[in-house]
Amino acid sequence: MEVERISGLKFHKKQDVAIVGAGMTTFKRRLNETGRELSYLAVKQALEEAGLTIDDIEMVVMGSAPDAFDGFHMKGEYLLDGSGGSNRPYMRVFVGGGTGVFAPIAGYWHVASGLADVCLVVCEEKMSSVHPHPQSAFKYIWDPILDRPLNPNLIWIFALEMRRYMHVHNIKHEDIALVSVKNKANALDHPCAQVAEKITVEDVLNSEPMALPVRRLDVSPPSDGAAALIMVAPHIARQLTDNPVWVTGVGWALDTTWWTNRDLYFPRYVAEAAKMAYRMAHITDPRKEIDVAEPYDPFDYKELHHMEGLGLAKKGEAPILTREGVTQRDGDLPTCPSGGLLGVGNPIAATMGVKACEIYWQLAYRAGKRQVAKEVTTGVCQAWGDLMQVGTVMVMSNKR
Repeated sequence: MEVERISGLKFHKKQDVAIVGAGMTTFKRRLNETGRELSYLAVKQALEEAGLTIDDIEMVVMGSAPDAFDGFHMKGEYLLDGSGGSNRPYMRVFVGGGTGVFAPIAGYWHVASGLADVCLVVCEEKMSSVHPHPQSAFKYIWDPILDRPLNPNLIWIFALEMRRYMHVHNIKHEDIALVSVKNKANALDHPCAQVAEKITVEDVLNSEPMALPVRRLDVSPPSDGAAALIMVAPHIARQLTDNPVWVTGVGWALDTTWWTNRDLYFPRYVAEAAKMAYRMAHITDPRKEIDVAEPYDPFDYKELHHMEGLGLAKKGEAPILTREGVTQRDGDLPTCPSGGLLGVGNPIAATMGVKACEIYWQLAYRAGKRQVAKEVTTGVCQAWGDLMQVGTVMVMSNKR
């Protein structure tokens, strides 16, 4: 790698970054393993797939959301041992649900900058430790003066967003429900899936109301789980595989926490993050240049919302593409072929397994029964979090 020296300082020129291995645990409502053990299991799989050992790892990035989930303050340090971070550079990042793509972005910049040639990225979440329900962990994210007196919860905040999206574009709940039907069916082919099943639009519309228009089958379940992937410099990638998957673009953006001051029908924070990633990847027409996508889908409407933020559909058009079968695994734009959060599960940060890891597996042609029907060269994954304010995006390609 070339090095520049200016006035006695050493600067590394940016190097390309490849992904050469990934792994994930099963996602379940309650798992017996601790967060450390879940991290270890995901790391073990990723190392085996890449043909590496823990001694080959130079740096570890951990992604995990609120400490309250695991019940440990500073849980990044607690998870150190299981993730392989002992006695090597280690850091934790988290931006709520956006962590599942932001953690690999952090891994990317460590390799791209030359700080490490081999970086292990681990994402873990153990939501079942929170009683009586993981929703309790979000009790104190609200502004204490303006929001908390209303006693809000995330379900009804997202119900407001879903209602606004439906109203602006005159979208029927039936069209939104098709996303849940598709993703839960896709998850039947995922060995780690928590809630894979064949359901109908009528099942979604008749499921238990949570905060209308949101019903139970519109929502992904809380989960425990972990995922890992390995990012390397080009000379390491060439030693390990003839077909690495390259990270070609990354982007992230945060909007204000004042969700009441924004028009919720469009995720501007995702659009800004996507612009950054596409510019870096030299993508000018994502609808034509992206072959497979994994937008964040904690709710069925969010897949549609995020497709539009990612430029994969025009505003209000995503439900039409879904209805016409474009987003099916054998469609022109396979979307959430993993089964997504709706089908595989939603362990917040560990959703990296069905976002960044899944796009890597699709482009490496290692997705097994989930492999999309069309030839794929370029894919995009995206995550979203906090009070409808975080967008994180990564573009990958199997062509350098």
